[in-house]
Amino acid sequence: MKNMMKIGLAVAISLTSMLVMALPSAYVEGEHYKANLQRIAVSNEQVEVVELFMYTCPHCYHLEPEVEDWQASVSDKVRFVQVPAVFSPKQVPLASAFYAAEALGHLEKLHPLFFEAIHEEGMKLERKEQILDYVARQGVDRASFEQMMKSFAVKTKVKKATAITKMSGISGVPAFVVNGQYNTSGPMAGSIEALFDVVDFLVNQSSH
Repeated sequence: MKNMMKIGLAVAISLTSMLVMALPSAYVEGEHYKANLQRIAVSNEQVEVVELFMYTCPHCYHLEPEVEDWQASVSDKVRFVQVPAVFSPKQVPLASAFYAAEALGHLEKLHPLFFEAIHEEGMKLERKEQILDYVARQGVDRASFEQMMKSFAVKTKVKKATAITKMSGISGVPAFVVNGQYNTSGPMAGSIEALFDVVDFLVNQSSH
C-alpha cells in the first residue's frame, strides 16, 4: 500500500513538473513589453487593445491575417481597435482616408484595398489627390469622400491618433497598446507568434 502511495505521489509530482514546464514563462517589462510614455485613457468596461499601423508599412500588411485570426479568438471583454499611426504630417492623408472610409461605411472594402494598392500594385497614395483618385476608381463617390476627409469629425480622430502615437512612445509599427498602459511589438516579443502571446499576457494582467 505504501509503495502504491509512493508511486502515485511520484507520478503526481512528475505531471506537475511537466505542467509547469509547459506553461509560458512570465513576460518581462522592459524586455517583451514596455510602459507607455503617458497613460492613455480607455473605457473601464473592456480591456482595450489598439494596433498602431500604417498602410505604407509592409510588416503591417503581412500581419493583417494574423491580426484577424487573433481578433476572432478574443473574448467580448476585449475591445480591439486599429489606429493609423501618425508620426508626422506625412501620415495624415492616409490616416484621414482610414477615418473617412470608416465614417462612410467603406472601411471593410477599402482597408484591404489600400494595403494591396501600395504593396501589390506599387501605387503611391501619399497625397490627398492620389487617394481621392484611387477611391473613385473603386466606385466610391469622390466628392463625398473628400468632404469627409476634410470634416471636423475626421480631423478630430486624426488628432487623437497622433496623440496616441506620441503618448505610447513607439518608434515603429506595427505595435500594440494594451489598456492604454503598455505597448509591445514583434521585435520586442521576439516573433510574430510571441507577439500575440505577449498581448494576451497583458490583456490577462489588465483583467485582474
